[in-house]
Amino acid sequence: MNLKELPYDTIEAILDALHVDISFVDAEDTVKYFNTPKRGRVFPRSKLDLQRKVQNCHPPQSLGKVNAILDGFRAGTMEEAPFWINMNGKFLKIDYFPVRDGNGKFLGTLEILQDATELRALEGEKRLL
Repeated sequence: MNLKELPYDTIEAILDALHVDISFVDAEDTVKYFNTPKRGRVFPRSKLDLQRKVQNCHPPQSLGKVNAILDGFRAGTMEEAPFWINMNGKFLKIDYFPVRDGNGKFLGTLEILQDATELRALEGEKRLL
């Protein structure tokens, strides 16, 4: 089965089951999608955020960096933009990726945010067997 054969509700449930916050911004810098993880989002979003320019979702002091990333993705000079921050006792990993169609056309930007606090504390290994 490929993704096209899955019902929309199933795809949405899959994305909401992940322990990451996912947001998609289209090629015109407009927020078009975000998931709603069962455990809650690190940075809460509301339906009012949809159709907003992504620049309006970031503090003014970060707009230069936001625009540089988007411009780099559009131009094809950047293929990822990783960040990590400490906030309110949590270690947050944030990754941005360009989304392109099969011909390489820029469709938008994917943001994946994960609370990686517990990951940083892992030691040794835990296996299924």
